[in-house]
Amino acid sequence: MPVLVMKFGGTSVATLDRIRRAAKRVGVEVAKGYDVIVIVSAMSGKTNELVGWVNETSPLFDAREYDAVVSSGENVTAGLMALTLQEMDVPARSWQGWQVPVKTTSAHASARIEDIPPENIRTKFAEGMKVAVVAGFQGVSPEGRITTLGRGGSDTTAVAFAAAFEAERCDIYTDVDGVYTTDPRITDKARKLDKIAFEEMLELASLGAKVLQTRSVELAMRYNVKLRVLSSFEEQSDDAGTLVCAEEEIMESNVVSGIAYSRDEAKMTLISVADRPGIAAAIFGPLSEAGVNVDMIIQNISEEGRTDMTFSCPTDQVKRAEKALSDAKERGEINYHDLIADTGVAKVSAVGIGMRSQSGVAAKMFKTLSDEGVNIKVIATSEIKISVLIDRKYMELAVQALHDAFELDKAT
Repeated sequence: MPVLVMKFGGTSVATLDRIRRAAKRVGVEVAKGYDVIVIVSAMSGKTNELVGWVNETSPLFDAREYDAVVSSGENVTAGLMALTLQEMDVPARSWQGWQVPVKTTSAHASARIEDIPPENIRTKFAEGMKVAVVAGFQGVSPEGRITTLGRGGSDTTAVAFAAAFEAERCDIYTDVDGVYTTDPRITDKARKLDKIAFEEMLELASLGAKVLQTRSVELAMRYNVKLRVLSSFEEQSDDAGTLVCAEEEIMESNVVSGIAYSRDEAKMTLISVADRPGIAAAIFGPLSEAGVNVDMIIQNISEEGRTDMTFSCPTDQVKRAEKALSDAKERGEINYHDLIADTGVAKVSAVGIGMRSQSGVAAKMFKTLSDEGVNIKVIATSEIKISVLIDRKYMELAVQALHDAFELDKAT
């Protein structure tokens, strides 16, 4: 039988009624002849509650016990989903990560999947089981301890199962009905995309779009797993949602496919740094070791052997960055006059595989922002992306203006 993977996020299984609704969708696919692997998240809000209990019990917690506690939310959902399917006369059973087994690294709270042997579940399919309900987000370490994959890890679990079982498709059910050209809350002109390339989705996910976890898109691209993002709250049709697929499967697309934004960005500038070989490594090495996620980097023209270095990072990592650079200065590894942090900026990005073959995208983007009186502080580009840092108060204006300029409300 062909295998289909269906993943239901926390809002899709938040109540027993929603679990029943999700189970009916699974039943429809079973009736079509699929063996179905269902990946479930914890019921909405449950993981936050469990994390809160751990922090209240032990602020400096043992990460192994943290995983034992927070993984339990998915176990509850998996059991309830299996029971619901059984009540519908659909042969189903629940699977915890260690039972599959989902083999991971030992990095508790942020483990990475290393292998998913399909034999155990395939044996049960051969014996008549139609649905394997797997607890998402969790696995087992080489030491035999429960591990978790980090927030959003159920998306990664679903794609990994689709790859391991060579599934026909991996359907991600969530509270939105697909991938949009931008956030519909910012502009009502945002349009749902029928298809989007893996690379575009990867850029959008990493730039702030919350539809899919970045790691899940990376995995899907590596193993060419077709992903479909669709709503668990709307009537379903064969062409519902957005298909995330290889670029070759998209006949024509707009030059720009989407406008992404990240509100919580900070711009940090080191004033008057010695301009010498190895200075970049001396600055960004300590930042990496401190876990600071550096994004955009600009180095100014050198004057009299000194230069300024600017980079961006998430606002919640500013204190960590300041300490890492201050410590490096005290150790004599770097010498700078001042460190200025601007926490009032946002990142706005235009993404599209069409940029590879069409010039003028950057010029159009910059002119659009200029016409709206928006000053650009930092620019970063890649083959299919242009990102700018701007004052946060202009973020929504910039997104709306760029969405209009690139006519993203119109299909190709």
